[in-house]
Amino acid sequence: MSIDLGSVNWLAVAIGTLVYFLLGAAWFAPATPIGRAWMKASAYEPPSSGTLSTNAFYAIPLVTCLVMVTALALLAAALGVEGLGEGIMLGLVVAIGFAVPLLLTTAAFEFQKPQPFTWGVIDASYHAVGLTIAGAIIGLMA
Repeated sequence: MSIDLGSVNWLAVAIGTLVYFLLGAAWFAPATPIGRAWMKASAYEPPSSGTLSTNAFYAIPLVTCLVMVTALALLAAALGVEGLGEGIMLGLVVAIGFAVPLLLTTAAFEFQKPQPFTWGVIDASYHAVGLTIAGAIIGLMA
């Protein structure tokens, strides 16, 4: 397998990244039931000042979504993924094979959080859905 950046559909990466990022904004929004549950499980308080209330608060998740969707697109190109079904399958395999176990393992050792397993499930499910949608976009635009 080779890494060929020229084989990546960068428009699909841009769209997938934006959708993944916006999903996170909705998923973790304090106004939603999931957002409230995540905040309670993690004892998270939204910042009102300082570094975390600046653009870094949004830039870091955007960049990490870009990295994950780019990696997904590279895998899709290397594997010859085409179409909605194959894109969804790739997103699910990456999500269930990597993102979900990684986050649940991390949650098992988050002793400072009031509800670490709830926190981990909410985070892991966000990434599972986000990667699956990104995979679908990449597959559709292949």
